[in-house]
Amino acid sequence: MCDDPQPPLPILGSVTFLYTRDLPGTARFYAETLGLPLALDQGPCQIFRTGPSSFVGVCDKADRAVQPAGVVFTMITPDVDGWWERLRQAGVPLDGPPRYSPTYRVYAFFAFDPNGYRIEFQQFRDSAWRGPG
Repeated sequence: MCDDPQPPLPILGSVTFLYTRDLPGTARFYAETLGLPLALDQGPCQIFRTGPSSFVGVCDKADRAVQPAGVVFTMITPDVDGWWERLRQAGVPLDGPPRYSPTYRVYAFFAFDPNGYRIEFQQFRDSAWRGPG
């Protein structure tokens, strides 16, 4: 543990990278099904904007494993029900309708991208939450 705390250094945003062996199909899911704008095309990686300073990158890299087990990619939204209906109508695999978790004080549901990554659409219902939404 550091006895001399340092002032925080700036962080402007975040990118979460998910790996695939079907970049065209996966990119189509994030662009068309989810409607996320493409922020940058890097060839083997497509980076989509998920919020003002947050992004998801989908990449086809031979040296990276596609391992959706244990990964939850959460998108915070004020319209959980709207997302659930949109994805249900699009035929996206879902784990059920939105529900409230008293343990975490969130209202959410889970969907799955074409690679099996679990995507959570969530609204915090906890007054201690200091982030957006």
